Amino acid sequence: MYSVVYMHLRALALCLLALPLSAADVAGQYRATADKLIDAAMADKEGYERLTYLCYRIGSRLSGSPGLERAIAWSAEQMKAAGLSNVRTIPAKVPHWVRGAESGRIVAPFDRPLHMLGLGMSIGTPPGGITADVVAVNSFDELAQLGRDRIAGKIVVYNEPYTGYGPTRVYRSTGASRAAEYGAVAVLVRSATGLAMQISHTGEMSYDERQPKIPAAAISPEDAMMIARLFADGVGVKAHLEMGAQTLPDADSADVIGEIPGSEHPEQVVVIGGHIDSWDVGQGAQDDGASIMACLEALSLIKKAGLQPRRTLRVAFWVNEENGGRGGVAYRDFVGAEIGNHVAAIEMDGGAETPRGFGAGVDAKSLEIVKEIGTLLDRIGAGEVLPGGGGSDIQPLVRDGVAGFSERTTGTHYFDWHHTEADTLDKVNPEDFRKNVAALAVMSYVLADMPDRVAAAPGGGRRGTRQ
Repeated sequence: MYSVVYMHLRALALCLLALPLSAADVAGQYRATADKLIDAAMADKEGYERLTYLCYRIGSRLSGSPGLERAIAWSAEQMKAAGLSNVRTIPAKVPHWVRGAESGRIVAPFDRPLHMLGLGMSIGTPPGGITADVVAVNSFDELAQLGRDRIAGKIVVYNEPYTGYGPTRVYRSTGASRAAEYGAVAVLVRSATGLAMQISHTGEMSYDERQPKIPAAAISPEDAMMIARLFADGVGVKAHLEMGAQTLPDADSADVIGEIPGSEHPEQVVVIGGHIDSWDVGQGAQDDGASIMACLEALSLIKKAGLQPRRTLRVAFWVNEENGGRGGVAYRDFVGAEIGNHVAAIEMDGGAETPRGFGAGVDAKSLEIVKEIGTLLDRIGAGEVLPGGGGSDIQPLVRDGVAGFSERTTGTHYFDWHHTEADTLDKVNPEDFRKNVAALAVMSYVLADMPDRVAAAPGGGRRGTRQ
C-alpha cells in the first residue's frame, strides 16, 4: 500500500513540475540552483585563466589573421576540456583586411604627428601617401554647406561631438563616401569615444559603390578638435597621410560551438555566446574575449555542478562580427529549417564590467517570467531585466523569430577602450568577470530548463546592433 501511494505522489509531483510556471513560481523553483551557480562562479578562477591565455598568448584576432585561427583551434580544445559535447566548427568565409604600415602628420602650419589608426576595410593611400589641405566639419550638414568647391582635392576632418556610440559611429562608417561625393581625397574621423586621452579608435567603415573610394582613418579627439579650431580661425592646415591597407581575397574561418545536451528536449536549443574575432590592435579583452570566455565558463560550471537542463544549452563563438558579420549568418545557415527549435539566443558583446542584468526581446507574458528569473541575480546586482534584447551576431536568429537576449553591464569605461590598443586584459576586473559568469549561467540554465519556452516579442524586440 505504501509503495502504491508513494508512486501516485511521485507521479503527481512530476505532473506538477510539467505544468506551466507562473512568473511567481520561477524564483522559488530555481533559487537553490541559482545560488549554487552563483557561489561556484564567484569562487571560480579557471574562466579568468582562460581569458588570460587568450589575451597574452594569442592576442588580437582580426578576421583572416593567423591569430584568429589559433584562437579558433584553442577554443575548440577548451570546450572539450570543459566536458562539452558535440564540439565542432561551422565554416565561414571571412573578409581579409590587412592594415599595413600607416602614419599621419600635420605638416602646416607646424609639423607634428597625428594619433591615428586606419579604419577597417579602408583602402590604402597611393605610394608616398597623400598631402593635402584640410577642411573640418562637425556634421554632414556642414559638409554639404561647404560644397564641392571647398572640398574637392582636400582631406576632410570630421570633428563630430560624441553623443553616444550609435549616433556617432555613422561618421566612421559612411563618412568617407559622403566626403568623396564632394571630391575629397581622404577623411580623418574623430574617434567614437567620450574620453580624450590621445587614443585613436578603429572600427569598420564601408563604401558606397557609387562614389570613389578614398582612404579613411580615425584620429584622437584632441587632434580633431585642434584641427577644427585652426580651420575655424582661418588658419590653413595641411596634412600628410600614408596607409598601406589592403583587402585580400576572403579567408577560410569558422564559428566554434559546444553543448550540454538537453535531458528531455535535446532538439530545442538555448544558445549563448559572443564573437571570437577582434580588431588588430590591443588584445580584444573586453571586445569580446571576456564575453566568450564568460559564456564558456557559464556552461562549464553548469556541467561541473551536474546539472542537465531539459533543453540543450549551446555556447557559440561567432566569427567576423567586427568587419562583416559572416559568423552570425553562417550559424543561421547551420540551424537551417530547425530554427523553430531555437528557444532563445543570448549575446554578450558589451564588455565584462559590472553586470546589471539583461535586455529581453520577448512578449509581455514571457517578460514577466524573465524579470522573475532576474530576481535570482539580485544578490550580485545583476537582476534588472528590460524589454528589448539582441545583438549583431544573433540578429539573423532574432529576425526569424528567436527570442533575443543581451547581457547588460554598467558600460562605464567600455568605449574608452573599444577598438584601441588599450583593450587589454588589465581592463577586465576579475570579480566583475566572475559576476558576469554567474549572471550568464543562471539566466541560460533557467531558460533552458523551465517547463515553458519563452516567446519572442512581436517584430523580434531588437535593440540596436553594435560593432
